[in-house]
Amino acid sequence: MTAQTTATVVTDPFAASEAYATIHAAAIEAVGATFGDQLVETALFRGETTLVVRRERIVAILALLRDNPDLGFDRLSDLTAIDYLDLGRECRFNVVYHLMSRRTLARLRVRALVPEEELAIDSVVGLFPAANWPEREVYDLFGIHFAGHPDLKRILLPDDWDGHPLRKDYPIGAEEVQFSFNQDEIAEQYPHTLAAREERYFVAHPLNN
Repeated sequence: MTAQTTATVVTDPFAASEAYATIHAAAIEAVGATFGDQLVETALFRGETTLVVRRERIVAILALLRDNPDLGFDRLSDLTAIDYLDLGRECRFNVVYHLMSRRTLARLRVRALVPEEELAIDSVVGLFPAANWPEREVYDLFGIHFAGHPDLKRILLPDDWDGHPLRKDYPIGAEEVQFSFNQDEIAEQYPHTLAAREERYFVAHPLNN
C-alpha cells in the first residue's frame, strides 16, 4: 500500500478577502488618479489598506472615497491622531480617518500628514457629521486645530487645562502601583487622615469650590 500525503496549503488568516482587496485597489487607483500629488504612500498590512495623504485636499479626498459609486466609503467609524515624536517621520502628527462602506462592509484607513510647525487641518464635519466630537477630542488631547469646525473647543479637559496629554512629550506624573509584595510599603506613603488626603490630592479649580 502506498501512503498518500496531502499538501498543506498555508494561507494568511489576516489577508483581505478578494472582494475587499478589489475595493482597496480601486480606492488607491481613484485617489492616485485624481489627487496624484497628494497621495504620499499606501500601506498594506494584514488585510488592511492605509492611504497616506497630504492634508491640503483631505476634504476632497474623503468626498471622493464616499461618493464614488465603486467605493462608497460612506461611514466614518472613527477619527483619531498619532504623535510620531522622535521617530524620524516627515510630519510628527498624523490625523487618522477610519472609513467603512455600509454597502460592502469594506474598511479603509486614511492618514493625513500634519506638520508640527502648523498644527491645522480642514474639518470634515461637513462630510461626516460624526466627526464633530472626535475632532474636538483630537484638538483637546493633541492640540491639532480643525479649520471650519462648527464648535471647536475642549471636550474632555477643562478649558484652562495646560497642554495636550496625548502628545509624547507631555509630562507624566505617576505613583507606584501597589501589589501584594509591596502593599505595606505603599500603604505607609498614603495619607491616613481626611485633612492629609485633601492636602495631597485637592486641585484648585472652580468646580471643586
